[in-house]
This record gives sequence, C-alpha cells and structure tokens, in this order.
Amino acid sequence: MALASSALTTLVPLSLLVGAVLSNFVHYDAAERIIKRYGLTGAGATAVDSLFSPAEGAGVSVGVFGVVFLTISVLSFARASQRLFEQAWELKPLGVRTTRKGLWWILTLGGYAVVNGLLSAVDGGGGTRLAAAVGQALVTAAFLVWSGWILSAKRIDPPDLLPFGITAAVLTAACSAGARIYLPRLFNSYASRYGVVGAVFAMISAIFAVMLVTVASAALGREVRDELGRIRQGHRPSDHEVRRQWDSVVEQTRSRWRTAREQVSPRRTRDSDH
Repeated sequence: MALASSALTTLVPLSLLVGAVLSNFVHYDAAERIIKRYGLTGAGATAVDSLFSPAEGAGVSVGVFGVVFLTISVLSFARASQRLFEQAWELKPLGVRTTRKGLWWILTLGGYAVVNGLLSAVDGGGGTRLAAAVGQALVTAAFLVWSGWILSAKRIDPPDLLPFGITAAVLTAACSAGARIYLPRLFNSYASRYGVVGAVFAMISAIFAVMLVTVASAALGREVRDELGRIRQGHRPSDHEVRRQWDSVVEQTRSRWRTAREQVSPRRTRDSDH
C-alpha cells in the first residue's frame, strides 16, 4: 500500500507534466490513452478525462512549489522502490546516497511507460497482438532487472535479478489482462458513487495490484536465486530432509485446519441454539 500510494502521487502529476510537454510536438492525451487502453465508457471515462485534462482554456503550468512537490514525490517513490530491493535481498540501506540513481531511474521509468504504451496501442491481427504482448513482457523484464540493479546501487548482479524480472513480467502480463476486464467496472462504479475522486480510488486499487505483484515477485525471485545458487554449488538436500520438511508442512496444515474447525463448531452450536 505504501508503494501504491507513493506511485499514485508520483505518476499522476508526472503524466500531466509529460503530456503537457509532448503535446507541443505530437498529439498526446493521457486521459485518452487510459480510456482507450482499458475500454472505459460512461462515468468512468468522464472521470478519467476530468482528472487528467486541464480546464477549458487553461494550460498545464509548473511553478516553484509544483517543481518542489513533484521532486519530493518522485524521490519518495524511488526510495520506496529502493527499500523493496534492499529488504528482499537483505542489503544495508543507503538512504539519500542513491538520490542521483533514483532520479535516473524515474527518467527511465518514463521512457519505459512510453514504450509500453506504444506496444499496448498496436492494432492488428492475432499474430501482431501476440508479438506486441511478447514485446511488452520482454521490455518489462529488462526494465525490472535494470531497476533492481540501479536502485540497489549495483550491489545485485543482473543475472541474480533474472528470476525476479521474468516472474514479475509474467504476472504483470496476467494482471494487465485481468485489468482490461475488471477496471472498466471498477472505474464506472467508483465514478458513479464518488465522481472524479472515484477515478483516483480506482487508480490506486489498480496500482496496488501491480505493486502487490512486484513485491511478491521480488520475494519469489530472491528465493529462486538462492535455490539455484545452492543447486549450482551442489548443496542439494537429501531425500530424507525433503520428506521431513514435507511431513512438517502437511502436519502444520492439518493442525491449522483442526484449529479452524474447533473455532467454527462452537459458533455453529450457538447459532443453532438461537
């Protein structure tokens, strides 16, 4: 949730600023891209358009306080992402010493978002869409591996980050496919209930899902890396140890199941008495 909140306060103003800059050279509308990508209609599309589009006759300008706020938000998100890798790989926190790398990572994140958006906008037959989806997965995996390397101050080697990058890319692709089905309902429901603020609630829900996938992938990637390292070194557990651990897992599962049944049974008895 902390990562999702930090991402929201960074990506929304950053997308507005990027849209204002790019609109001077090419046609770029962040609201239009979001609406088209997820097939939003009705109240959800209206809320997103109101959130990302400036008022009629007004432009997007950035003052001194706006620059300060955006810089703080960007660095906060970069530092939260940095802590994710430091905690998953049990590294010593570096704090503000990696500020420059965090800014460089944010700039690359913007480039990754542009490339990913272009790939997602590819129209064509099934083969073309499949090629675009594979391209998105490869770009995502490469960006995440590079992110772990740069945010950890190059303390994690890229090969050690490959299990994380591959896992996160696959799960992100699955999450994106589910978002195309679920997000239109979510945006319409929240927008009908809360208005423009409902689009913010829907966005933070979607970003939370993405961050949950990222955190789970980081934990799983670290475990896979460690297991592969043990296998390469020939440190494989004996059959007896594997069997012992499996029996322990089965016994813990049975114990928790019995405890759950014991807790449920008195409640059923009281309900039947009433």
